[in-house]
Amino acid sequence: MNNNVFRNLSYGVYIVSCYDGEKYTGCTANSIMQVTSSNPTIAVSINHDNYTNECIKKTGKFAVSILSEKSNPLSIGTFGFRSGKDIFKFSNIPFVMYDDLPVIKDSCAYLICEVIDKIEASTHTLFLAKITNGDILNTENPMTYSYYHNVIKGKSPKTAPTYIPE
Repeated sequence: MNNNVFRNLSYGVYIVSCYDGEKYTGCTANSIMQVTSSNPTIAVSINHDNYTNECIKKTGKFAVSILSEKSNPLSIGTFGFRSGKDIFKFSNIPFVMYDDLPVIKDSCAYLICEVIDKIEASTHTLFLAKITNGDILNTENPMTYSYYHNVIKGKSPKTAPTYIPE
């Protein structure tokens, strides 16, 4: 099988952030989907090894910053290739607070979410969450996973659900 076929699925690029009780943390994600619009619900896949996974399980809340094609690629690298256990990821990334959760300033929209269920897969947790708040921040085009790979020439960390070894 050609695993690159997965790069043809439609994904976005997001920063999923939360509060661990002492500091803000988060990770880059691309596997988020809308489940329902009535009683708005999404599903997000986060690797078991990501500190963000542990924090979401602990608090039951997270924010999603929807990145745009104009968002600073530094955010993707900071949140995708370093652990929140080792660094404060927000130290050089401008953010604003919504409902006590950090949202990346140069994102085009955001969602505030509360976990209602979770499913454990072999390497990832699929969090099902109701959306409690959200808004559009600007009119920039949302960044797609294809744009990230083809235009920005970005790579996927080994913890990404879409990671394919080169």
